[in-house]
Amino acid sequence: MESTDSKWRITIAALKQTLLSLSVSLSYFCIGLVRGYSAPAVPSMNDINPGLLPSKNIASWVSSIPPFGALFGSLVAFPLMHKIGRKYTVMLTSPVWVTAWILIATAEDWKVLLIARMLSGFGAGLTLPSAQIYVSECSDPKIRGVIGSLPSLSMSAGILVIYVLGKYVEWRTLAWICCSVAVFLFIAVINFPQSPVWLKTKKRHEKAHNSAKWLHLQGFTFDPKAQEVQKAGSNGTTMEKKYKPFSKEALCRREVLLPLAIGLALLSIQQLSGIDAVIFFTVEIFRSAGSSLDGHLATIVVGAVQVLSNFAALFVVDRAGRKPLLIISGVIMSIAMASMGAAFYLNSIGNTDFGYLPVISLIVFMIGFSIGFGCIPFLLMGELFPTAQRSLLSSLAGSFNLAVMFVVIKTYHPLEDAISTSGTFWMYSILCAIGVVFVIAVVPETKGRDLETIHKLFEKRSSSATNNDNVEAGSKHGHDNAAMSNEDEIVPCSDVRKVDTKF
Repeated sequence: MESTDSKWRITIAALKQTLLSLSVSLSYFCIGLVRGYSAPAVPSMNDINPGLLPSKNIASWVSSIPPFGALFGSLVAFPLMHKIGRKYTVMLTSPVWVTAWILIATAEDWKVLLIARMLSGFGAGLTLPSAQIYVSECSDPKIRGVIGSLPSLSMSAGILVIYVLGKYVEWRTLAWICCSVAVFLFIAVINFPQSPVWLKTKKRHEKAHNSAKWLHLQGFTFDPKAQEVQKAGSNGTTMEKKYKPFSKEALCRREVLLPLAIGLALLSIQQLSGIDAVIFFTVEIFRSAGSSLDGHLATIVVGAVQVLSNFAALFVVDRAGRKPLLIISGVIMSIAMASMGAAFYLNSIGNTDFGYLPVISLIVFMIGFSIGFGCIPFLLMGELFPTAQRSLLSSLAGSFNLAVMFVVIKTYHPLEDAISTSGTFWMYSILCAIGVVFVIAVVPETKGRDLETIHKLFEKRSSSATNNDNVEAGSKHGHDNAAMSNEDEIVPCSDVRKVDTKF
């Protein structure tokens, strides 16, 4: 009977946590709509309203400006996540997007389009770190990999949907459809509880307990007295020095800087692989490569492959682990980009016998990207970053990711002129290979580990075997989020128990 009750509780927990993730992931779906909008909309604008985009340069800025706006949105996300929480930061993106899409749908001047597109990017920057953290903090370790991958799946689904709709719907109607999705996001998220981890850091213990209870999170304890006793006894009779979470002393600790460095490196590799150059210029790439397949159809095919690959990744991310998938992903992307470079080189010397090579190369690239670097870097942001600084670090990482994205998009054509198109894709291939080496050498495996154990990986190493036993016992005792420290104070690394780790 107890076994049946336990299975029932697990089922209810998985159901509620998955529903929350799906609802929050609508924000990533909206990001996909923003990223993919210009591909079908700009040609539609040129056909229906020829004077709206008076030059190719203006059309290029309207297409590529969202990452620039997202850079600022991600920076603003930090104080919002810290003050009002992850949930309300995600919800705030809804009115931002509604405003942006209304401006786009009613625009009669390219300046309005430019401002609106930048505003839509600002909304993407707000939700990029907050949605992923919200999902990670509201899921159990056993299913966090699957649930944490849903936002990335939703983003690729948004790109595919906008590509398909754009083939049949003119640009103003397309903007109104995107506006309605943004409204639905607000309605979908409003009834879910706030993150119990964030509530705990704000010392709202009763609300944190109720939130964790509704989500059926395992092992949560929110007894302030018990926490004080545990804190007092954790270092014997020695008084613990405490830091403010965003002070120089707190931010310069090893267990803060190392996860941040790993996160920034993974997000750099994600963008330097050339993914957004492919997404923003897919039709152009196929045409210039001499592909025998229609550019618009090829775009839809590539988008569909990305969605299917992201969906397939849900079933392996918690089985294969984060690190093996990142390695496999990087290897596949490197080979695919090398093949894409070869396709351009063959076309440049007049060899047109490989018309389907660009399509095959990009399909393989999307498969490789989707199973690893497409979703796992965002998932690791919610696992590696310490709770007390998670809102700040995620905001910085998100801004950095978007800045690199903007640079990759804006440098694609200059790189083509400087080193040729084939050379550009070969450069992306080399960068992917470097990313594989980095993952093998530096990135730790987090599969099945609770957040407390993951964070201890970055503390200074010690030779005490007793501490290893304490970590294993703590890992089995409670849920990952239960052991997170308050944002009001930080215990420096030198004053806490150490643990031996090997990446």
